[in-house]
Amino acid sequence: MTSRIVITAPAHLHAGNIDLTGDLGRLYGTVGFTIDYPRTVIEAIKSEKISVTGKDLENTKKYVQKFTERFKIKNGVEITVKETIPKHLGMGSQTALALSIGQAIAELYKINVGIEEIALALGRSDIVALGMNSFKAGGFIVDAGYRIKDKGKMVPPLIFRQPIPEDWLFVVCIPQKPIPEVLKIKAKEEQVLEQLKPMPEHLSDRLSRIVLMQILPSIIEHDIETFGKSITTFNRKLGNFWEDHQEGLYCHSIVEKGIGLMLDNGAYGACQTSWGPTFYGLVDHEDTAKAITKKLDKFLEKVGGGNVFYTTPNNNGASIIKW
Repeated sequence: MTSRIVITAPAHLHAGNIDLTGDLGRLYGTVGFTIDYPRTVIEAIKSEKISVTGKDLENTKKYVQKFTERFKIKNGVEITVKETIPKHLGMGSQTALALSIGQAIAELYKINVGIEEIALALGRSDIVALGMNSFKAGGFIVDAGYRIKDKGKMVPPLIFRQPIPEDWLFVVCIPQKPIPEVLKIKAKEEQVLEQLKPMPEHLSDRLSRIVLMQILPSIIEHDIETFGKSITTFNRKLGNFWEDHQEGLYCHSIVEKGIGLMLDNGAYGACQTSWGPTFYGLVDHEDTAKAITKKLDKFLEKVGGGNVFYTTPNNNGASIIKW
């Protein structure tokens, strides 16, 4: 009988959304990647009462309470959050935390519930399913968005998943200076999305063609050059659409300059993830990753600081260890 469980959940990176027009009855459709680092690590132990320690305590308590109430757990659980993904910076911190907590409690108390139901019960993955699919299986992911008439009641279906080539690496940069502005947008995100003007039909059409005819075949063929160019174009075109809510193509001029630096120094492609300010570049040699990381470190020193690192893809999703 399982009495203790450790779950390690990966972060993810957005490339963008395919369709914000809505005339076909669906919205969003998300393209993105699962990466090995950063990560969320929690330990859960059966207990007579609920106890929470470690990082991001407020949200941890919220997810534990929601899950135990929704599934009528009468006993308790001790949750220790050992590592977390940086919060509200476009890497899926809350989805990873929520699903890790829900999955751990379900395993401990033998609740027969799928990850989709866990996600909906905890208020995650009803608009974008990248985080849930990263948790479930990892890899490069495309979801189909949600049916407008069923908003909030469904998880967008997975329509494409492909292992990311193991020799591809992601250089990830988090500049410090733009974070306060991004957090202001995140605080009013629901309002922004409710009032969002429909995407022009020709733009959704173009984005769909880029995904179908460039992004998907090039990752199947391990063609990093075409893949990198196409995700950069995809992300930039979406930047034009979001200009009312950010400085320009990206959330801040620092991000724009950083992406330019990546592309000028060997990255095949580079994107802002979600609202930013996190951005990332794609390479296929560790020497290139190290060189770009070094240049970005020097760049960040001049523009307010931040953090930069490189990481491998994750093609397995969350790991679960039981005792």
